Amino acid sequence: MLTRIKSIYLYIKQRGTVTTNELVEEFGITQRTIQRDLNVLEYNKLVESPTRGKWSVTKKKIRIS
Repeated sequence: MLTRIKSIYLYIKQRGTVTTNELVEEFGITQRTIQRDLNVLEYNKLVESPTRGKWSVTKKKIRIS
């Protein structure tokens, strides 16, 4: 699960802004699962949703290992 969340974060970071549906298609998992993963990222202030259904990374500095 953590690997998937990390992959989602890196995908958003690479693309800039993505939609929830893009993530569903890219990762081949349900919209509910993507939403749960995005909630984890949002709770940790790593992504934000400036408009409904669109996601982008925040300016929070992190180290990826």
